[in-house]
Amino acid sequence: MRMWSLTPAVLDAKGIVACWRESLLAQAVLAGKTKGYTHHPQLERFRACEHPLAAVASYLEPLADEADRRGYHFDRSRILERPDPELRLTVNDGQLSYEWRLLLKKLEQRDPKACARMTERGPQPHPIFLVVPGPVAAWEKVIAGV
Repeated sequence: MRMWSLTPAVLDAKGIVACWRESLLAQAVLAGKTKGYTHHPQLERFRACEHPLAAVASYLEPLADEADRRGYHFDRSRILERPDPELRLTVNDGQLSYEWRLLLKKLEQRDPKACARMTERGPQPHPIFLVVPGPVAAWEKVIAGV
């Protein structure tokens, strides 16, 4: 499961579709509607919120907005709660940088042209996240060489 801390705008087609599906899975886990992935480390940051389902909804909404901009159709009726436009989670700058390197590594293989364009852009957070100083998150499973 990868719920990117990066803005959906930098995800390629495969990346945004996978993120949408995996975020819906995370929502199902937090709603108690599935038995799988219940201890997935990426869910820690959503579980830490007072209203985890609103947090996931607030994460899903910008993914759907980006999909709309691209002419895709993500079924917003699958979002269980109303997004909270004021809700912000924090992400360490070290985590954001790690995810940026991981995304570039994936794009190198899937779409080298997109990767070349992205290297000029630099990491930008998903709208739900406020960037704070700090290392890669403790829950992250760091891949060697990234």
